[in-house]
Amino acid sequence: MTTPPRLTKPTIGVLEVLLAATGDTPAWGLSICRDADLGSGTVYPILDRLAERGWITSREESDPHPGRPPRRYYELTGTGRSLARSALEARRARRRSYGLGLAGGES
Repeated sequence: MTTPPRLTKPTIGVLEVLLAATGDTPAWGLSICRDADLGSGTVYPILDRLAERGWITSREESDPHPGRPPRRYYELTGTGRSLARSALEARRARRRSYGLGLAGGES
């Protein structure tokens, strides 16, 4: 079993974006930054740590797009998806037991 990443607010944001991604709407670097409302200097190190732990894989866009470099798509592995859901649910449960929602209010 891989070591879970520290569940900081930025990491939670990235995991939530990756969990919401689908085959029709894959997640790529700048879309993750936009959807998680984080800068690239925060997102890319998180993606690197998730990849090192085997939670995500990445692939480069195969179709050429004139005027921009190919996108790198990020996807949770089967294990990563399961671990991400479990980690986020465990965090929510801990916060509920302390009477806190994810935003610090009622959940």
